[in-house]
Amino acid sequence: MELPVSLQFTAWGEPPRYTEVPMPSPESDETPVKVLASGLHVVVRSIASGKHYASGTVPYTPGVDGVGQRLSDNKLVYFISFPGGGYQEILNVERRKMVELPEGVDPYQVAGYANPALSSWMALTARTKDLPEKFTVLVMGATSASGKIAVEVARILGAGKVIGMSRSKETLEKVGVDEMIILDNDISETDCSAAAEVDVVLDYLYGPVAQHVLSTVNFTRPVQYVHIGGLAGTEMMLPGHVIRSKDITIRGAGPGSWSREAMRPEIPRILHAFKQFKTHEIKVVPLSEIEEHWHNEKDRVVFTP
Repeated sequence: MELPVSLQFTAWGEPPRYTEVPMPSPESDETPVKVLASGLHVVVRSIASGKHYASGTVPYTPGVDGVGQRLSDNKLVYFISFPGGGYQEILNVERRKMVELPEGVDPYQVAGYANPALSSWMALTARTKDLPEKFTVLVMGATSASGKIAVEVARILGAGKVIGMSRSKETLEKVGVDEMIILDNDISETDCSAAAEVDVVLDYLYGPVAQHVLSTVNFTRPVQYVHIGGLAGTEMMLPGHVIRSKDITIRGAGPGSWSREAMRPEIPRILHAFKQFKTHEIKVVPLSEIEEHWHNEKDRVVFTP
């Protein structure tokens, strides 16, 4: 009998190795899943670099989530394997970490975009409080994969107005926001006054962009700022007078800032939301070609064993 295939890192920072590995017997709370697809998310690369807070020890198999066929009944399920494990042919998954796919939902769309959707969904459901009806949201980095989904998530969860921020006006126009903030090459020259009446900020950029927004916008109402990603930088220098002079609540959203117990009931809601999401572009790639596509940041890649 052939051994299942897997992808492993044997040292942080080195190329992944495609290999055959013996499959361990499932624990009493686990069920074997034949992996159909697992996405190449930003967090996957980050953990595999060895510099993420969830990076553990090697050998390490990347892939934080995916879609597969549960071998016990052949049903399609979405599974969470954070901080890793999805990039293999067969994976033992805890039953509480898998949810059956709703009928009519594209499994490859889920593999590519459930993780990005989770970021904004949990930010709005677990890391904000008492948002007003038909709230206004600013999505910083709205043309990134996570940002595009965040625009749709915000509307599903009750946003009345969505403002998108990006460097590319042409790309941002396709996302479907109500208003745009176009980043200048010199961040300090960007006019962010359109964000004055926002209730919540979902930030995938951070760095000097976040510093500029929080420092220069004269917010007219209490603002809940949620840091989610660092596409523009991992640090910012925020003067103390900014948070003394404005009604700003600053939080982060990611595993650790919300509990698994808080996340678990939201997963089925996210999967059902895929019936309302647009169909986004994905590139399906055999896992055996991972070295060729590991650094592909232009396409939304999902690997299939």
